[in-house]
Amino acid sequence: MSVTRKLVFRKDFICMVEYLKIETPFNRDNDGTKKMIDGDFRNEAVEFLKDCHWIGTEKIDGTNIGVVWDGHHVSFQGRTERAEIPKMLNERLKELFGGSVNEELFEQKFGDTKMILFGEGYGVKIQKGGSYIPNGNDFILFDVYCVDTNTWLTRESVEDIARTFNIDVVPIVVEGTLNELIDFVKTKPKSTIGTANMEGVVARPIIELKDRSGKRVITKIKVVDFC
Repeated sequence: MSVTRKLVFRKDFICMVEYLKIETPFNRDNDGTKKMIDGDFRNEAVEFLKDCHWIGTEKIDGTNIGVVWDGHHVSFQGRTERAEIPKMLNERLKELFGGSVNEELFEQKFGDTKMILFGEGYGVKIQKGGSYIPNGNDFILFDVYCVDTNTWLTRESVEDIARTFNIDVVPIVVEGTLNELIDFVKTKPKSTIGTANMEGVVARPIIELKDRSGKRVITKIKVVDFC
């Protein structure tokens, strides 16, 4: 006796969307030192736009977290499908986004539009995050992706969402040309959180752009690479 199985497709199902891997602006030396080669750009769009107006937000040394709204419920994801969210951080995420009150906020804000709030989980026992928060974990927002339209929201919209959910958003710490952002990082600035040193900045043109391969024009400038 044969059995026919009916496949049911859930309209609210979201396949995992991994946050893009952000590259450094320059290539690295192949001599084993992995030293940055100043001026040897990895991406032609970054090179072309280097003298335009860029904004640099603080790069937090933590773990990538996605807060997923599927149109009905909230869930959490790590950098990859296999990534495990630390217990302390998971509890903090539940405080910030869990429960019926928060789900009502998501519904009021987004309706049935599927969204992912990307941010950094940071604090004690996450990377070297003890200098951010010595006794706990927290979440800071840095990007928001609309699944239904395959678009990334503007900085203004990201800040608006942060206000709605009463959460922090990574601050803009420097503006200028790409070289001016690099010069800022070379000063080894202090973090805006706790007593930590700043890991670096995430830089992007003031107007969101994509290169000819369809990738967002965005790069990371880390203190360790330039000092």
